Formats: sequence, C-alpha cells, structure tokens
Amino acid sequence: MAPFAAKKMPTSTGPRQKIPDWFRWLALLWLIAWFAAYWRAWGPANFLHLCDIAVILTCIGLWTNSALLVSSQADSSVLIDIVWTLDVAARLLFGRHLIGGTEYLFDGSTPLWARLLSLFHIVLPFVLLWSLGRLGYDRRGWKLQSAILLPVLIASRFVTPDQNLNFAVKDPFLHRSYGPAPAHLAITFLFLVFVVYLPTHLLFMRLFPSPTHSRKRQ
Repeated sequence: MAPFAAKKMPTSTGPRQKIPDWFRWLALLWLIAWFAAYWRAWGPANFLHLCDIAVILTCIGLWTNSALLVSSQADSSVLIDIVWTLDVAARLLFGRHLIGGTEYLFDGSTPLWARLLSLFHIVLPFVLLWSLGRLGYDRRGWKLQSAILLPVLIASRFVTPDQNLNFAVKDPFLHRSYGPAPAHLAITFLFLVFVVYLPTHLLFMRLFPSPTHSRKRQ
C-alpha cells in the first residue's frame, strides 16, 4: 500500500470567476442613472439604438453574471464602438467624420451632459472584454444577438424613419437606400450578422474559453 495517496489536482475547465459585487452594483447604478438621463435628453425611441440596447443588456448581464448576455453584446458592440471612437477622433483631429453617426456629439443644441454620457462607447469594449475574461465567451451569443437585431431593425425603420436609427433607412457608407424597405433591411441585417458579428464571434471563440457551465454540458 502506498505510504500516502496522491492528491488529485483540480483541472481547469474555464473561467470560474464571477463579476465582483462592487462592479455589479456599479453597473446597476450606472444603468439607472444613464437610462433616466437618456430618456430625458433623447426620448424613449432613442433606446432602439443597438448601442443603447447593448448598455442595457450588458448591465443586466453583469448584474446576473450571465455570460450569454455579455457575449451577445460583445459580438454587437466591441467593433462598432471602436469605429465610433475612431469617427469621433477623426472629427476632433481632422474636422471630418470617417463614416458618420457621431454628428450628434458635436451638436450644441443638445445639452453637454447628455452628449458626454455617450462616451460610454469608449469604455464599453474594455468592460465587455474584461467580463469575457472572467465569465468566458458563450458561443450562443452570436445567435442571440442576431435574433435581437432583426426586430430592432424593423422597429427602427418604421418608428423613427427620419432619424435613420441603426442605418435602417440609409447605409453609413454611401448614404443610400437599397430598394424598398424589406430589401434594405435584409441587406443591413446580413451585413451586420456576417460582416460584423460573425468575425467577432470567431475571434472571441479563439480568445476566450467557454463558460464553465457550458463545458459541463458538453
């Protein structure tokens, strides 16, 4: 009989960390304050913006430690927010926008405090990537975000057509509409799903392990 039994070393199956409680509370308080301020400044229809939906779902995901919600919004927001930041930087440095969509940030008719709240676009990618490092990347996030996208695009087209929310009326590059509403919405949907979300999804699959609970089901 062996003099002592060999200890079985625990094996790592992915992230076991959760979002710290202090950060969960911070996310919840930010969501409450930001939501109230945005409602006052922009009105309820503004929450059809995919970037604003991302703030809401990310904060809920952080509060509930939901890798699925955080992953879906990482697919949606990381690349888009980087482009948003570059567009603002181009306007500040060179006096012109790269593709547009951030003109409102320089519109003096909107209160400065409301415009400054939009700087969450700069911070959100870091929060999402840090959260994926703790929770893991849920491979279902791409499908969930694609499912969220479709009704949001349709609503954007018919609720606020004059504002071109989520480019549901005109594209951000050539500033044109591609045929009747169904055709333009389909093109916009496919572009976002396969040109923006899918490459991000594939990259995150390589960078982050699956959540622990997902691995146990496999």
